Amino acid sequence: MAKHVHGMVHLGRAPGAACARGGRGGHDVAEIAGQSEQSYRHRAAQRPWWRETFAAVDLGTNNYRLLVARPTSRGFRVIDAFSRIVRLGEGLFASGQLSEAAMERTLVALTICANKMRRRRVTRLRAVATEACRRAANCAEFLERVRRETGIELEIISSSEEAGLALAGCSPLLDRCVPHAVIFDIGGGSTQVSWLEVAGESAMDAPGDAPGDAPGDATGDAAGDATGDATGDAAGGPWHRRREPSLRAWHSVPIGVVTLSEGYGGEEVEPGTYRAMVAEVRQALAPFEARHDLAAPAAAGHVQMLGTSGTVTTLVGLHKRLPRYDRTRVDGAQLRFETIRALSDRIAGMSYDERVAHPCIGVERADLVVAGCAILDAICETWPVGRLRVADRGLREGILFKLMRNCAARAAAAGSAGSLAKSPARSPGGANGTRR
Repeated sequence: MAKHVHGMVHLGRAPGAACARGGRGGHDVAEIAGQSEQSYRHRAAQRPWWRETFAAVDLGTNNYRLLVARPTSRGFRVIDAFSRIVRLGEGLFASGQLSEAAMERTLVALTICANKMRRRRVTRLRAVATEACRRAANCAEFLERVRRETGIELEIISSSEEAGLALAGCSPLLDRCVPHAVIFDIGGGSTQVSWLEVAGESAMDAPGDAPGDAPGDATGDAAGDATGDATGDAAGGPWHRRREPSLRAWHSVPIGVVTLSEGYGGEEVEPGTYRAMVAEVRQALAPFEARHDLAAPAAAGHVQMLGTSGTVTTLVGLHKRLPRYDRTRVDGAQLRFETIRALSDRIAGMSYDERVAHPCIGVERADLVVAGCAILDAICETWPVGRLRVADRGLREGILFKLMRNCAARAAAAGSAGSLAKSPARSPGGANGTRR
C-alpha cells in the first residue's frame, strides 16, 4: 500500500477506503488562497510541485496529530486535519514498554488518518514519532505493526530534530526586532527548549501575515499562510528562501506532562506537591541556563519567549473565558507572566472534577494540565522575559514547510538544469554558437 522514498511515503489510493469524520473540513481547489480554480491550476502548471498533496504526522507521548495541505503562493493551505489524545506513553516510564491498550488506541487513530490521506490523495508524507517511541523497548515491534496494519512508516526522530522542526513551524510568530528567543514545547514525555538568534524583518509585520493566525489555518488562507508573494518566482515563492532564525542551542528535558503526572499524581495536587514539581523542572533546566546565561539578556528585554503545547493554549482559553476552545483566538495570543502565574494557581487549586467540567480542559487533559502548569512556571522563573507568545502550531507545520521547501528546491534545480540543456552552446565564433 505504501512506498518509502527519501524519508517520505507515497500513499497509494485504496479503492473504497472509508474515511472517518473528524478534524477540520476540507476545501476545494477553487477555495485555495481565495483564487479561482482556473487561476490555481494556471499557477500549478508553472510550478509542478504545487500539484502535490502533502501530509505531516506527529505521534507524541500523549497526542497523535495529522495535517494535510497543499502549497500556495504564501505558504500552504490545510485541507484536512486530525488530532486525538492517545496516551501512547501511558505507563511507559514505569515499565519501559508500550502497553497493549496504548498501542491499540494509537492504531485506531492511525487507521483513521491513513484513510483520510488516501481520500485526499496524499503524495508526499513524513510521519514521525518522538519521546515515547525513543524510550520504549518494544518500539520496533510497534512500528512494524503500524506499517503492516496502516501502511504508514513512522520514523523516530531525535530530540534535536524535534526541536528544529518545532522551530520551523513556529518561526512565523517570532518578532524579528527582538534579537534572541527562547522557544519551548511541553510534550507528554519531554520538554524541548531552544535558544535562537532572530534576524530580519518581523514576520508579524510582514504584508499579509496577521498576528494570531497559523500557517495553513483552515479558517482563511490570507490570515494563515507564511508571508511572501510568489509572483514570478520559479521556485515557488520567497517564503521558500526566507532567512530563518538561527538555532544556537537546544535542550531536551526528560520531563513532560505525562511523566510528571505519573510521578506526583495528577488528579488532586497539594500546594507543596506543586512547588516540588516546579523545583524538579527548574533543576533540570539549570544546566542549560548555566551554559548559556540567558537569564541576564532576558531580564534586560533582549529575549522573546514563544511556547507551544496543550498547556499554554489551555491557559489562553481560560484567560479569554472561551466557552469552548477556539484556535483562531488562541494562536499568537500573548500572556504576561503574572497572568500565567495567576492562571496556574487557579488550575492547581481546582478539583479534578472542576477541571473535567471546564470546556477548555475536559476529561482528556484534567489529570495532565497541572503538571503542564508546573513545567511552564519553571520555565518562566528560569528566564524572566515577562511575556509569552502562544503558538498553536509546531512540529507538523515544520514538517510541511520542510517538505515543500525540498520539493521547491528540486523543482528549481531541475528547471535550471533543463534551461542549461536547452540553451545553445556558446563558442568564440558567435553569440548563438555558430562559427563565422
